[in-house]
Amino acid sequence: MSKVFYTKFSELSGNRFDVSYYIPELVELEKKVTKISTNKLKDFVVSVSSGATPKKSANNDYYEEDKNKGIPFLRVQNLTTFGKLDFKGLKYITPQTHNEMLKRSQVLEDDLLIKITGVGRMAIASVPDKGFVGNTNQHMVVVKTKSREVSETLAAYLNLDIAEKLASRRATGGTRPALDYPALLSIPVIYDGKIVQKMNNAYQQKQQKEQEAKEKLESIDDYFLDALGIELPEKQDESVGDRVFFRKFSEISENRIDPLFYNHEFYIYEKLLKEKPFRKFKYFINSINNGFDFRDYQTSGTPYLKVANIKKGSFDFSKIQYINFDSSEINKNIKLKKGNLLLTRKGTFGNALALDNDYNYVISSEIFYIELKKELINTDFLEIYFNSYVGQLQFDNNKIGAIMGSLSQGAIRELIIPTPSPNLQETIVTHITNLKNEAKALQEEASQIYNEAKIEVGKMILGEKV
Repeated sequence: MSKVFYTKFSELSGNRFDVSYYIPELVELEKKVTKISTNKLKDFVVSVSSGATPKKSANNDYYEEDKNKGIPFLRVQNLTTFGKLDFKGLKYITPQTHNEMLKRSQVLEDDLLIKITGVGRMAIASVPDKGFVGNTNQHMVVVKTKSREVSETLAAYLNLDIAEKLASRRATGGTRPALDYPALLSIPVIYDGKIVQKMNNAYQQKQQKEQEAKEKLESIDDYFLDALGIELPEKQDESVGDRVFFRKFSEISENRIDPLFYNHEFYIYEKLLKEKPFRKFKYFINSINNGFDFRDYQTSGTPYLKVANIKKGSFDFSKIQYINFDSSEINKNIKLKKGNLLLTRKGTFGNALALDNDYNYVISSEIFYIELKKELINTDFLEIYFNSYVGQLQFDNNKIGAIMGSLSQGAIRELIIPTPSPNLQETIVTHITNLKNEAKALQEEASQIYNEAKIEVGKMILGEKV
């Protein structure tokens, strides 16, 4: 795409003088779309409205903690480019807020929901499941159409890259782009029912691949325990009696008298673990250190890792921040070296990552850098164990703090580590690595299927060769 272009004065819109609106690629795309169809979004709209974000108060007058009593309160992150709602992180408001303060933005099953503000992709659209009743904030609009079929067709179209480009062309604002109602309703629309059918087929294929990936990942814990020869008792429905347990005074630690530490479930697991070869984690440790807090972030420089950047077995750089720091000055105690371990210790605690290379990253104080006696333990095996259900249960059992749990160095050193033979450790690592790779390939295939379908549908409605 050329960075230099010219536009005739006669081609300028009466109210748009920003350069981005006249990018030749977008101008040509709109001409192509409007040549095929003269419809605009407004031609399908019965009414449009948006909500507000109630302020949190000391009395919590607007929000409801109990989802069984509350009304779903949708935000932009609940919209998806698949045309369905994602309920992860869903908030709830009180019925009174829904029926009074936010009455105009009530959402019903056949409505079309469209994102109108915020960074990233513009005009993401979704249609709720049948029977849905909810509400929304000011960052999306509730569009009433003549039928559910119309709403689903428009959502499928708006989620195509073609429509997104036409929507973003109309957005204004630098740091927080937005579509006002006239701009939104002016988006050119090619209305074709085949879009829904083709995209739904692609979505179902995507879901199938993702389910296969999920099943492979969920099989890891079972395989891991089977390989260690640990057979867990079947879980029973808990009665009040099951939640009451007793411990001998001789079993009580001198520095832990809280019931959580003597969790009945982990008590059973601990007994099973101790029936196999095991060591305390301190046996494998040369040193444990954590980094330091830094607040002066830069747009580039040395990557600064916080808890959010450490997932189970991988880095997450989607929210990485940088600091002005010479990597050669990193303290040798926290110089990230291949074969050692990172472990989150606060908030989202217990995420383990075996380092597969040397890294010039700086870690925050909420991450442990653990230098291991690598001749005694397979670091990848250790990562798998810590990230397994039993490993996570052990972390949860040893955390301190009620609101934001954390792990102390002392607790880390006392963790129980199963120690199968080096050959078995290697076998376990190889098998689980293969499972993860297969799951990742399925996830990538799922995304590819859907993305290719969007490209194909885009070409189809533009009359281009598929």
